[in-house]
Amino acid sequence: MMTKDDKIKIYNLLKAASDNLCGYASHDFAGKMPEFIDDSPSTTAQGTPSTTSFDSAQLKAQGTPSTTSFDSAQLKAQGTPSTTSFDSAQLKAQETLSTASDSTLSNINKKISECKRCALCANRRNVVPGQGVETPLVLVIGEGPGEEEDKQGNPFVGPAGQLLDKMLGAIGLSREKNCYIANIVKCRPPANRNPLPEEADACRPFLDAQIAALKPKAILCAGSVAVKNLFHTNDGVMKLHGQLLDYNGIPVVTTWHPSALLRAPENKRPAWEDLKAFKSVLLNIEPDYEK
Repeated sequence: MMTKDDKIKIYNLLKAASDNLCGYASHDFAGKMPEFIDDSPSTTAQGTPSTTSFDSAQLKAQGTPSTTSFDSAQLKAQGTPSTTSFDSAQLKAQETLSTASDSTLSNINKKISECKRCALCANRRNVVPGQGVETPLVLVIGEGPGEEEDKQGNPFVGPAGQLLDKMLGAIGLSREKNCYIANIVKCRPPANRNPLPEEADACRPFLDAQIAALKPKAILCAGSVAVKNLFHTNDGVMKLHGQLLDYNGIPVVTTWHPSALLRAPENKRPAWEDLKAFKSVLLNIEPDYEK
C-alpha cells in the first residue's frame, strides 16, 4: 500500500527524469501535480492509478490544430498529451531537477549550441538558435537553417530571409523591434531538405523552451514544416493558411515559407491575405503595436 508522500516522491522523480531527458519541462508533466491520496486496501487490490486532470489549453497544445476561420469566435484543437517511457537506468541518471535559470533564453541557446541529439550536428558550421527581441509580440517559426544561416548562425539571412523581413515589415513587425525568429530544427539539414521526424523530435524541447521563455502573444508559422511539427498534424499550409489556430492559448496563423514564395510567386497574393489577417489578430491583442 502506497502513501500519499510516496506517490509525490515518485511523481517528482519521474518529472525530474522527464525534464532532464528532454532538457526542459516536458509535456508529459505539464500542469498542476495531481491530488494524491493514501491507498486504501480496495484501491491497492484493484491497482487503479490516480487520474491526472488536464485543462483545455494543455490538450490543445498536443493535438491537431483547429480549422477555425478568422470569422469564428471559437478556437478548437483536439489531441492527447504524448507519453514518454523511461527505463530504470534513465531514471537513475536524471534525478537532478532543472534549475529556474535553465529556462532563460541565454541558457536555452547555450544548450542548443552544445546539442548532439541527432545526426544534423555532425555537419553543421553553426547552430542557429534564433534571433530577435526577448519579449516579442510575435514568434515566427520556420523549418530549419539553410546554407547562409549555417554560415552566419542566424535565421532567415539569405534571399528567403530578405523576403521574410519585407513581409513582416509590411504589417509593422521586425526582428529588431517586436519579433523573435526561430526554426523547428536548429542545425542545417543536408541540401536544405526538410527535417526528418526524428530530427524535429530531437529539437522539439528547445522550441518548447523558447516558447515558454519568450511568451509570445502570437505565432506566425512560415510553411508546412513549421505548422505540421508545431501541432503534430499532417495538414500543411495549403489547408491551414487563412485560418486562425490555437496553440496552448496563443493565436497562430500559417502562411507560405518565403522560399516557397520565391519558387511560386503566384502564392504571394494569398500570403498577403494571410498577413493582413494576422495583423488584425495583432491589433486585437495590442492595438498600438506598430508604434
